[in-house]
Amino acid sequence: MRRITNFNDDWRFLKKDAGASAALVNGEAVTLPHTWNAKDGQDGGNDYYRGTCWYVKKFSRADLPEADEQWLEFEGAAMTAQVYVNDQKLARHEGGYSTFRVNITDVLKEENVLAVSVDNSKNETVYPQKADFTFYGGIYRDVKVISVPKAHFALDYHGGPAFKVTPRMHGIGWGADLAVKEHAVEVTMEAWVSGAADAVTFTISDAEGNVCLTQKADVKDGAAKAVLTLENPHLWDGVKDPYLYTAKAEIVGAAKMDADGDAAKTCGGGDAVEAAFGCRFLGFDARQGFYLNGRPYRLCGAARHQDRQGVGYAITKEMHEEDLAIMREMGANTVRLAHYQHAQYFYDLCDKAGMIVWAEIPYITAHMEGGRENTVSQMTELVIQNYNHPSIICWGLSNEITAGGGVTDEIIENHKILNDLCHKLDETRPTTMAHAFMLDANHPFVMASDIRSYNLYYGWYIGEKEQNDEWFDDFHAAHPQAVIGLSEYGADANPAYQSGKPEKGDWTENYQAVYHEHLLKMWSERPYIWAMHCWNMFDFGADGRDEGGKPGQNQKGLVTFDRKMRKDAFYIYKAYLSDDPFVHVCGRRYIDRAEEVTDVTVYSNQSQVTLYVDGAELETKACDKACHFEVKISGEHEIMAKSGKLEDAIRIRKVDKPNPDYVKEGGEVVNWFDKPEELIREGYYSIMDTMEDLKKNPHTAAILEKIMAKARGSYGEVAQGVEMPEAMQRQMDKTPLNKMLKQVAKAIGPDVVKELNGALNKIKKDV
Repeated sequence: MRRITNFNDDWRFLKKDAGASAALVNGEAVTLPHTWNAKDGQDGGNDYYRGTCWYVKKFSRADLPEADEQWLEFEGAAMTAQVYVNDQKLARHEGGYSTFRVNITDVLKEENVLAVSVDNSKNETVYPQKADFTFYGGIYRDVKVISVPKAHFALDYHGGPAFKVTPRMHGIGWGADLAVKEHAVEVTMEAWVSGAADAVTFTISDAEGNVCLTQKADVKDGAAKAVLTLENPHLWDGVKDPYLYTAKAEIVGAAKMDADGDAAKTCGGGDAVEAAFGCRFLGFDARQGFYLNGRPYRLCGAARHQDRQGVGYAITKEMHEEDLAIMREMGANTVRLAHYQHAQYFYDLCDKAGMIVWAEIPYITAHMEGGRENTVSQMTELVIQNYNHPSIICWGLSNEITAGGGVTDEIIENHKILNDLCHKLDETRPTTMAHAFMLDANHPFVMASDIRSYNLYYGWYIGEKEQNDEWFDDFHAAHPQAVIGLSEYGADANPAYQSGKPEKGDWTENYQAVYHEHLLKMWSERPYIWAMHCWNMFDFGADGRDEGGKPGQNQKGLVTFDRKMRKDAFYIYKAYLSDDPFVHVCGRRYIDRAEEVTDVTVYSNQSQVTLYVDGAELETKACDKACHFEVKISGEHEIMAKSGKLEDAIRIRKVDKPNPDYVKEGGEVVNWFDKPEELIREGYYSIMDTMEDLKKNPHTAAILEKIMAKARGSYGEVAQGVEMPEAMQRQMDKTPLNKMLKQVAKAIGPDVVKELNGALNKIKKDV
């Protein structure tokens, strides 16, 4: 039978490429999981250590269970790992997010040295290499020894379970008829066996452990297959009813080997593996979005990076559980597990919670000509290792892959290979892609996957939040048969920054909330959006960033990096998505307020909210997810919102001057745009005119081109060297120049802006 031994203890770690012997002598004692970038990968400067480090462990053969074969299992070693036992190199694995295994049977001695070199340095073959997140190095997930008999389920089958469970309803597939009635479900179970074995017994049990069906199948050419029929199955039905069956495969009639390696006798039972699975049926429709089990099922949630503040990738099971609990508290029913394969434990949690999952590989931002083989191997491992998870509904081919230089023949060919590979490995799920918003929506490459989504940042990096609505309306009108979703959107927010007049680019918690209010309303009015995944559920490490008061972090999360604070925007999602009754008064960190009349926003999933100021009822309003109250303030006040027995309160106070700690990076907010009367000269151009109008006059067009040339390269994540699509350019041209300049105010500077406006004020408009 199979035995699994945890191998996380008693390692020595050396943070340089000096070899196993040096690590044994000079290495520090560590317990896995471990990363060497837990601190320097999150503090900014883009200077975190990227190189080769060594992990070494001594162990005795007697410490392992008696078995015919001994295998090492690594659940995650980033990014490239080489494994040595007793100075013999046994394996090299390229890809930091998937499981791989190594057979160590033939090299074992009574006393042994296991050494692993792990490398996260820059190269041109292993993804990811360019992206807005930290590439933590280390053996950051569990290491185990799997001890098995000679006949066992194949441990070298791409790191997967060698056990594939496929529930099918006749005539129903992800692209087939969306109507699901009462049908029997055929469950096809396939297993791959190493060593001599006669047969495999397949069993299906219900959630209570009762055996429903069993069947024995002969092993032929190293594989066994059975098809069992579940009558009137209990469906896996998302967050409302995530019902799971258990499938089991057990080898019978296996030959046990004697000490000389000869078949000694036949045993009645042998290696066994299990997999939870769910009977659920997927549909995607260009008009109604995603279907689950024959009905429209609106998907809204967030993307998730797996790191945590001060911990990096080396997170615990409890941290995984907390992440999912926070998502479910918000009411999310879907998660995009970006931008790589996540831990098996988290996929298991999603299965149990009924979360709908987008799974993808780290083929991201910049295509590498030498990286094709790596995309194929990482995709193969992603699909094979995660095939049985009912929560996963699509395979992500890439993310913003055209951002590094547009669409090329090499990129098209690479995606065709990946798309075909996914269909070969899995006929039950579609492929998808997350396109960069700089990619023209009419480009043929948009349709390279079965379904698709876009990463749109109108209202943050560029343009206004209303342009997200326009983009989707235009796309749906132009491509009425194409399934489309919103895979990324967001606004950075440092909860220390607060404003009574929030605006794009100010990094305030208030603007992030206003932004997400708009995006959720946009989504609610467009049922054809198959899924909307906010970027991001949690703040995460991006060591190349130095902005918003927290170097080394991307702060688009609805929850802070340490998971201790839910930003106000979290609660507008809860208002839309959660059935758990609540009221939430926004602005609890905006205590000092200089305005005479302040806005108080309440988020709630209740139909009516009453606001109280210092115990006195101010006003009762109908509440459609968000309601806004105007409150006159003069001193210190308690503001309380009530709905039935539900209540929430904050305390604020009137001050004479704005609190400088509330301002981005402690500086003054650029205010030249806040006084249009100082900018406009009647009958003449100014920065208040749209770019479209300025382009029509040759003199103002020349000035515009000069200032925009200075601003290029200052849009953060906006792709460089990629031509802006014509449709996007038309949208941007409708934007007043002042709003465009506001986005790059730090790069342009106030003096340049005032000089620019003065020059425009000298050019008379044609009457």
